Amino acid sequence: MNEALLRSLTPSVLGILVRRGADFAAAEDALQEALVEAVRVWPADMPREPKGWLVTVAWRRYLDAARSDTARRRREDLVEEEPAPGPAPGVDDTLQLYFLCAHPALTPSSAVALTLRAVGGLTTRQIAQAYLVPEATMAQRISRAKRTVSGVRFDQPGDVATVLRVLYLVFNEGYSGDVDLAAEAIRLTRQLAASIDHPEVAGLLALMLLHHARRSARTGPDGSLVPLAEQDRGRWDTVMIAEGVAILQAALARDRLGEFQAQAAIAALHADAPTAGETDWVQIVEWYDELVRLTDSPVVRLNRAVAVGEADGPRAGLAALAALDEALPRHTAVAAYLHERDGDLETAARLYAEAARKASNLAERDHLTRRAARLTQLRRTG
Repeated sequence: MNEALLRSLTPSVLGILVRRGADFAAAEDALQEALVEAVRVWPADMPREPKGWLVTVAWRRYLDAARSDTARRRREDLVEEEPAPGPAPGVDDTLQLYFLCAHPALTPSSAVALTLRAVGGLTTRQIAQAYLVPEATMAQRISRAKRTVSGVRFDQPGDVATVLRVLYLVFNEGYSGDVDLAAEAIRLTRQLAASIDHPEVAGLLALMLLHHARRSARTGPDGSLVPLAEQDRGRWDTVMIAEGVAILQAALARDRLGEFQAQAAIAALHADAPTAGETDWVQIVEWYDELVRLTDSPVVRLNRAVAVGEADGPRAGLAALAALDEALPRHTAVAAYLHERDGDLETAARLYAEAARKASNLAERDHLTRRAARLTQLRRTG
């Protein structure tokens, strides 16, 4: 990778974006994303026209961000900043749109992608990251979905499972801080729970509330990420936690376990621990085993490896991790954490630095970089 080339092209590409009509701050953000993409792609596939490549990618990122911001502002007009506890008010058209976009003519994955793009306001890149597929693949999937439904009547709404998946992904994007849609997802899930007697709807609502209750503690005053084990639990919203636990217990009592209930049970165990050291990791591993049975998801298996490392020791966690594809997102970061727990600071520092280079989220990248620097300093002074 020719870093000098990237630095030399940056001013002229930024100027082109501004002349095309982008405001300066947004142009800088879009260009930064294009530079990160160049670092990832160019070593294996160097473009013939690097400057033109950067302009094209940065402009697409700018347009995606502008569309996403417009959708976000539209939804912020509908909801208050934080979701209020208790019964939902009258249902609006947004939830109905979710069901209509989950059309029976579409496969479940295409229906989710189309809804996230058309109603949720997420960019194609964000949806691709949620599905662990390349952006180009997701763009093609969304285009095919649009063509499929272009000639059909929207009088057959989709199923609950697909709508739940959409709401879950929208919440995750909002919770990450990239798009502030977490409160909107909770609002719509409340409406769905009020209108449908379904344990997985209740499980999803409980999961959202339990995660959202920790939101204020997830970042420091400077905006840096604060890992769960290091969060100030006094800042967690205990009212929201109590509501989430009550909803979950009622759902579990019906003995129709689904993946959202299992995820909510894990979140409840974290919320129930007075300190990180008192977390019931053995029971968390058991719930991850249930999730693996229900979903066979590689992401679930990755999270399970972390839990195994906490319950049975870091080497047991590394053994569980060894069975997973190293290309899986966050695999390197998990490996770094488990090596750190095992006392191998040199390997952990190297892996944290590698994970930082792979991170697509700026806050996560900064967090991993600081971890690598801290371990490197410890090795030098220790």
